Amino acid sequence: MSYLDIDAELIRSCLPSGTDVPEDSDYLFILYAVLLRAKGEDTRSSDVHDAWSAWMYRGEPDHESIRPYAELAPSVQEEDMPFLKAIHAAARLRAERI
Repeated sequence: MSYLDIDAELIRSCLPSGTDVPEDSDYLFILYAVLLRAKGEDTRSSDVHDAWSAWMYRGEPDHESIRPYAELAPSVQEEDMPFLKAIHAAARLRAERI
C-alpha cells in the first residue's frame, strides 16, 4: 500500500455518512489524496471537481459535467461538498499526527 493509498483511505474515512461514492472510485480517491498532500485545507470545491473530471474523463469523456466548475449548476456544484469536507478533515487529522 502506497502513501497515496493511505491518504485516500483517510479521506474515505472522513466522508460524511450517507455520501454517495461512485463505483470503482479507487483512482478518484488517489487524485483526492494528491489534493490533500498538495493543498490540504486550501483545497477548493473547484479542485475537487477538476480531480473528478480527470477521473471521469477516462471512462466517460462526454459526461455533461466535465466542464469548468463555474459553469455547473449550483446543485451539481453541491455534489463536490462531501468530498471537499472529507479532504479538509483528513488534512486536519494529518496535521495532528505530524
